[in-house]
Amino acid sequence: MTKLLKKYFTNIGPQVYFQKKIFYSDRNLIGKNFQYYSLGTKNKNKTFYVINRSPGSGFFSNFTFVLNHLYICKQFNFIPIIDMENFTTIYNEKNKINSSFNAWDYYFYKINNYSLSDVYKSNNVIFTSHKFQPNMSYNMLDKKFKRNLKKIKLKKKFFLIANKFYNKNFNKKDRILGVHFRGSTYKTARRHAFPPTTEIMIKTIEKLMKKERYDKFFLVTEEEKYLSKIKKTFGKKCIYFPSYRMNKIDAFQIYPRKNHRYKLGEETIVETLLLSKCHGLTYVKTNVISAAKMFSKIKQKDHELFLGYNSWNKYIARWLWFLKFYFPFLFGKLKIIKKIAK
Repeated sequence: MTKLLKKYFTNIGPQVYFQKKIFYSDRNLIGKNFQYYSLGTKNKNKTFYVINRSPGSGFFSNFTFVLNHLYICKQFNFIPIIDMENFTTIYNEKNKINSSFNAWDYYFYKINNYSLSDVYKSNNVIFTSHKFQPNMSYNMLDKKFKRNLKKIKLKKKFFLIANKFYNKNFNKKDRILGVHFRGSTYKTARRHAFPPTTEIMIKTIEKLMKKERYDKFFLVTEEEKYLSKIKKTFGKKCIYFPSYRMNKIDAFQIYPRKNHRYKLGEETIVETLLLSKCHGLTYVKTNVISAAKMFSKIKQKDHELFLGYNSWNKYIARWLWFLKFYFPFLFGKLKIIKKIAK
């Protein structure tokens, strides 16, 4: 009964596809900020710092989580170890991807040459909590992360996929607007910015195309009905990557194709790289947009949308967007309260 109530009256978010049995028995480990263990006699003069986040959250939320802990490692001279193998995330598969069970290694090159098997036989091992701590930054563009960003390298295959799509679908003479239109669970996420309605997004695109003289736009959205309606409105002016898109069911609650969860991460990366190539961006603030700005090598015009924030209360947050959408006369209409161009 408790599980059902949480499912329907709060946003529990995506859960791991499967859970590995961690090799130690302290169940309170990830409930505290940090835990220290002596797991063997190896590497007595080194301190390993195991960064883990299970079940984790969106792709670039996990990325920002890692950045925060790399910053801590730099301060205290710890050796960072990213373990998304024993601590499975929402992107983990049961089989190996790119010769690894570690979800971090699916997408990024290793940041050092230490193996998990050696680390877990070592004398000094610190485990992080799986949660952001109060003093951590949620902004991957925070200046303090600048050095750490250089240590993290995306695998080349994602750049190749993005460049191939760009060369085929983007005309270099055109001015392209990048549109990040979030929906799904973002509508119910606590203290996140409200996503716009389809009507608001269509009007925003029309206004920006005319005012800023964009020729086409690249649409990123995880909802099939959003894509369908915008395609119907704008036709060939709408460019989009063939990512998996959901209807009513969260993409993490089903498994419709081989390596589905890995592919969700891959598609997020590729769409982010393509957004980084756009001349302007319109969006409600998300980690994907921050990442696109981080990857971008051109000057992009910023057209942020802001419709207010959802509630901190998980029960209210689960319904507030829908109440505003269906009963605006009672709960206030969803509308832009910040200029769309700056």
